[in-house]
Amino acid sequence: MHDFALHRPRSLSEATAQFTSGGEAAYLAGGHTLIPAMKSRLRMPDALVDLSGLGLAGIARDADRLWIGAMTRHADVAAGAAAIPALACLAAGIGDAQVRNRGTLGGSVANNDPAADYPAAVLALDAVIETDRATHAADDFFQGMFATALADGEIITRIGFAIPQAAAYAKFRHPASRYAIVGVFVARFAGESTDAWRVAVTGAGPGVFRWTDAEAALAAGRDGPAMPADDLNSDIHAGADYRAHLCGVMLKQAVANLA
Repeated sequence: MHDFALHRPRSLSEATAQFTSGGEAAYLAGGHTLIPAMKSRLRMPDALVDLSGLGLAGIARDADRLWIGAMTRHADVAAGAAAIPALACLAAGIGDAQVRNRGTLGGSVANNDPAADYPAAVLALDAVIETDRATHAADDFFQGMFATALADGEIITRIGFAIPQAAAYAKFRHPASRYAIVGVFVARFAGESTDAWRVAVTGAGPGVFRWTDAEAALAAGRDGPAMPADDLNSDIHAGADYRAHLCGVMLKQAVANLA
């Protein structure tokens, strides 16, 4: 592993100052992506800025949103997101106990792995992502594989999930990593337009995306449509056609679990 300096700031301003103090820097949240990348020398930052001392953990409901701090561990989301049971269940299915007790909500969302679970919840639950600089809408935040609307050095502070009438998440997981081969998050909100339904898919493509045809079908009371295999991932774990099939299967499972 490349030598690096470790900073432990106590404020957001101190964290950003250390991030921009010179050389390549990286923020450290749970570290489940960053540390393995550093061990294999895929990343060689000169400095790590540890965000654990900034007080960014916690869960609180405010009117129609559930706000969760960026440094909240997966295990704490699983135990504390009772206002949105589907979100709690999603968090409980991430990785294993070791991962859930170290990994963080903000780290996962900022990393935007194409097979991660949280981005599907953020998108389907019409979340807002607050940072030290701005507020981002979920529909504008995810911009492709490992890409987001975050500027260099921008820090997620908390995420506000809209509380739905009902929601469910169904995932066909990789048996070893437990990442989603395909995951579908379905949320129903009050209203009579197609916006009353939001459906997000993770694992199937190069990044999380809304399945608008499924949203329209659910709003009209129809069965879910077939997912086109075009532009879906094809790798050693599953081909594009199989992922397209799994999208339909996971959609049916999620809808069946809404009750």
